[in-house]
Amino acid sequence: MSALPLRRLSRGTGTVLAWSGAAVYPVVLFLTFSHGRTAFQQLEIPLSTGLTVLVLFLLRRRATVAHVILLLAWILALLALPVGTVGGLLVLLPGVSAGYITATRPRKVSVPVAVTTFLLQAAAVTAFLQADEVLLMTVLLGAAVAFMAGNSIRTRRGHAEAMREQATAQAVSAERLRIARELHDMVAHSIGIIAIQAGVGGRVIDTQPAEARNALQAIEATSRDTLSGLRRMLTALRKDDPGAAPLGPAPGLADLDRLAEAARDAGVAVDVRTAGEPRPLPPDVDLSAYRIVQEAVTNVVRHAGTDRCRVTVGYGDGDLAVEIEDDGRGGVVGTGYGLVGMRERVALLCGEFAAGPRPGGGFRVAARIPAPAAAA
Repeated sequence: MSALPLRRLSRGTGTVLAWSGAAVYPVVLFLTFSHGRTAFQQLEIPLSTGLTVLVLFLLRRRATVAHVILLLAWILALLALPVGTVGGLLVLLPGVSAGYITATRPRKVSVPVAVTTFLLQAAAVTAFLQADEVLLMTVLLGAAVAFMAGNSIRTRRGHAEAMREQATAQAVSAERLRIARELHDMVAHSIGIIAIQAGVGGRVIDTQPAEARNALQAIEATSRDTLSGLRRMLTALRKDDPGAAPLGPAPGLADLDRLAEAARDAGVAVDVRTAGEPRPLPPDVDLSAYRIVQEAVTNVVRHAGTDRCRVTVGYGDGDLAVEIEDDGRGGVVGTGYGLVGMRERVALLCGEFAAGPRPGGGFRVAARIPAPAAAA
């Protein structure tokens, strides 16, 4: 039997045993307290304590079911031993589970649970302890505190999630704007080449037909590359902004050596490797691949805590693969906006992106982008 079915079988067996223990918990608790006060010196108390911890742990799996078991068990315990200590535990432990449900479940679930819990607690205390107004107000206060604490946690969690989503959306918008600016520069550069070649062809078409033909071929190749880039980045919108990207040639994979030198000055040695036969790439693919490597190497310098990393550029049939690996601290994939920007670039080019810790330590960023051969 393979390892995966064995792990599933083990996990399934553990789940069945856990819920079996939770099912007998009310009976064990009732028998424990029905022995009277001397039960606190017997074996039932450690067993009851362990089952209580188990039921509280199962709140993460099936919160409402575990809460019902917990509430029923402590009502039976109060029936078996009607003293104030057991009544306090009836208020405390189901109150904790009701607060957890309030913090993790929608209001349509948490409000009925909180109300029902309070009514059952009040009824049990009234029936078994002959409660007065002060004790009932204490039960009400405990239920209100549990609900308000859970609701406060739920509200803060929702606010934090909304802020993360907003920050991620802003990072995506900023990256799209940057892409649009860079695309604008590439298009402007291409149109400039087309205009120059058209002027050359117009002047020599009568005297040097071969040169005119070369100019027309250059115009065709440049326009095809430009149109391909525009189609791949159709969703990137150009917006007016005073912080536009500087004019000049856009960087590409040919500039990786210069990037490696800058990283070396910052204390990280970058080993640049090439797999496959290098070939001309469409400008948008070349620029995006460079930006991905640039951002990943920057993350290594800032966060990895290592003095080296490896960059591999693979030229495949119809695609381009870039991979950046380091042996630093690694960690988990968070909401870093550099990763958001890299993922957005690859998505706009209909590629695949992955980032995460390496099994042997360190971190890995990998992207695969469709890259048809650029016209010569």
